[in-house]
Amino acid sequence: MQLLSKYIQSFRGINRNVWTIASVLLINRAGSMVLAFCTLYFITELHFSKTVAGYVMSCFGIGSILGSLLGGYLADRFNQKIIMTSSLVLSGFTLLSILYTTNPWSISIIIFCYALLSDAFRPSSSAQISANSTDINRTRSITLMRLAINLGLAIGPAVGGYVAYEFGYKNLFIIDAFTSFGAAIYLWLAFEPNKQKKNTENSDLSSVKSISAYRDSHFLIFILLVACYGICFFQLINLVPNYFKEVYHYNEKLIGYLFALNCLIVVVAEMPMVAWLDHKKIPFTLIALGCFCISVALSILYFNQGNIIWSSAFVVIFTLSEILAMPYMMNITLQRAPKDRQGQYSALYSVSYGIALALAPSVGLGLADRIGFQWALMFFVLLSITLAFVFFHYRYILKVK
Repeated sequence: MQLLSKYIQSFRGINRNVWTIASVLLINRAGSMVLAFCTLYFITELHFSKTVAGYVMSCFGIGSILGSLLGGYLADRFNQKIIMTSSLVLSGFTLLSILYTTNPWSISIIIFCYALLSDAFRPSSSAQISANSTDINRTRSITLMRLAINLGLAIGPAVGGYVAYEFGYKNLFIIDAFTSFGAAIYLWLAFEPNKQKKNTENSDLSSVKSISAYRDSHFLIFILLVACYGICFFQLINLVPNYFKEVYHYNEKLIGYLFALNCLIVVVAEMPMVAWLDHKKIPFTLIALGCFCISVALSILYFNQGNIIWSSAFVVIFTLSEILAMPYMMNITLQRAPKDRQGQYSALYSVSYGIALALAPSVGLGLADRIGFQWALMFFVLLSITLAFVFFHYRYILKVK
């Protein structure tokens, strides 16, 4: 009971609008079972090569980059509630169109447009989370948003694996589209007009003049490192499912359950862990540790021979990486952004993951198609990124002081 009480306590003091956005993300992500199975659908049912499937999924990343930039531009100028609602509705209709083609070029265009429209949601939602939070509860507000996403993604892959196995992949696209429509309706009805409050508390990271995010050199270096981390992290979506299926001979149901394990760990553990760690004020240390966790997880994948226990251990340690790194990456972004540049900074943060989504499939699947699965190479890349975050933290703190 004491653990449950502490878990509930960690959610207190979060603004109602943040809860509304988190609920919308839960509804939407519960239906977003498509991404985890897209490459499997393209390879096993449409008979694309791994390279072609990687190029198609790279279009998602390119669309994500442009959608984030578009969303950031709109978020600083127009009604953010209308932007978020329109994003959900239009992306749902776009996804339904994929049912009517098997041509890789047409599917690439659809995937690009879907990402462009759906990721226009992110800068507005991030700006609203920042506007409805304080320095005291901002990281917990971000974590609530991530908890909602991961709870939805815990439901999605588990159900999605069953649906794909029993009823076929195309039903996944239909479910995803209609949950987007449902999320849009809920957002429109539940979201209250925003009343922005100025944060009275200052931090080293927020003490910058109102300059363009594109001229903030420290932030741009930070975004580049986040993108490098994301390229490695998104192999969990693109490369790992194919590795599980081809090398370990796991079926879609089991792959879906492993993805669900990732999300359930985030739901159960992330908020209490963030609430405990947040007062320590060591965000870059936690981010570097999160990067190192992926290296450890990949070493397990490299030596494992298909044992489900070790595969589960891989998922657990991989999940620890995102718990340690991602909330603090986003919090640094929102703290750094001046009030009139929230959309711009949030957009650049989303762009970092868009770059990762664009490069991760073509790099990971392209290498796998030509020279096999290269976990050892990725292990050393992650170690380099870990050291880069440590070095950047050292230089950055010196610059601020």
